[in-house]
Amino acid sequence: MFDKSVQREALGWIDGLYGAALRLTRNPADAEDLVQDTYLKAFNASGSFKPGTNLRAWLFTILHNHFLNARRRANASPVNIDSETAEKAAAVIPADLETVEDALVQRVSDDEVRAALESLPEAFREAVWLRDAEGFSYVEIAEMLKVPVGTVMSRISRGRRLLAGRLSDSAARGNMDASKRK
Repeated sequence: MFDKSVQREALGWIDGLYGAALRLTRNPADAEDLVQDTYLKAFNASGSFKPGTNLRAWLFTILHNHFLNARRRANASPVNIDSETAEKAAAVIPADLETVEDALVQRVSDDEVRAALESLPEAFREAVWLRDAEGFSYVEIAEMLKVPVGTVMSRISRGRRLLAGRLSDSAARGNMDASKRK
């Protein structure tokens, strides 16, 4: 069992875990269940945690693995990525758009960002979220998702391009709506 300080540290990551769970499940009740199951598994498997390693990454790995296992049991089918859409997204980024963050700050609302992120295929959404929102390294994400680092880099790159394209479309629609009101 964890000592008290590790338990407190583990419980300190509850908000981040809930955010990731919500992105995965897209349902608040399911996200709460996923976080609860994650902590239950973590505390039961505390003997496998190596002190001095990244507790946060360990918890996110448990959350991700539990989600995937539950999904596999429910669906018994692999995650499908629409590669044609992903490839088309590569050509969608406007030349004047430096980063996705610029688009977020300058052109769209929080609700539009959330909607654009939720519309990404799961594999891309998850990789982008873990990197950009949670701040995990490529190596940590690769370990969590059990994929090669190159796959993580590809998913993040393609996911960001898709996100930028969708945010750009959203901003363009917003500009058209604003010009209609004038």
